[in-house]
Amino acid sequence: MDNRKIWEIALGQSALECGCSPEDFLGKENKIVLWEKREGARVYLPPSLECDLVSYGSNIVAQVSERLRDAVAEYIGRYPAVHCFETPNLYILNEALETYGQKICFMAEYFLPDVNLLRERTCGFELRILEQKDFADLYKPEWGNALCSQRKEKDVLGVGAYRDGLLVGLAGASADCRDMYQIGIDVLPEYRKKGIASALTSRLALEILRREKVPFYCAAWSNIPSVRNATKCGFRPAWVQMTAREKEFVDQMNRKT
Repeated sequence: MDNRKIWEIALGQSALECGCSPEDFLGKENKIVLWEKREGARVYLPPSLECDLVSYGSNIVAQVSERLRDAVAEYIGRYPAVHCFETPNLYILNEALETYGQKICFMAEYFLPDVNLLRERTCGFELRILEQKDFADLYKPEWGNALCSQRKEKDVLGVGAYRDGLLVGLAGASADCRDMYQIGIDVLPEYRKKGIASALTSRLALEILRREKVPFYCAAWSNIPSVRNATKCGFRPAWVQMTAREKEFVDQMNRKT
């Protein structure tokens, strides 16, 4: 599994999810695609999408509903791709979305490993490879980023850091689609800044690659500790994604928060 193969798989997965070709993410022209449910998409993607923007850096592939096609096309044609994912420009898109009962909801940056930089890291704690059967008693709030209680069947691999038998850090791999596993990481607050996160992340990424799958890592732009962990382990920015959801869905999320 070399870097070229990793990129091919990631581009192929994005193309599957957006209903386009991998080359569409590498050109200079934006592309609009009408949304439809696609088999093989990442399991956590919503059942319907009215506006979803994906960029690998050169342009934007926008997956939209028929009724939002013109509004989204006007927006992504108005600014360079890089500025379509930032404020104040996003207010323009959000205002257009609200007319149709939608709001900007999820925004994230995705990272892929550079195999020339990825290596095992040490942290002074015992590391153990964990399988699905080992997660049964670990679905607790402190491991909510590493494991997902709503999709336990997708949590297929992990690495734990232990101190005298106590689990102090956990990295989990979720089989979100056929060829790509997403890495999530948690470290108990009193054990942070000891190199545990990077040791767990790099070890798990290597274990995923040994299984001929592509590890990927997701973080909000504002989550500086998470982004630092990704880059420290040899992951590099690959694509960004912005997804709109129904106004009621966004408002409910805010109430929960």
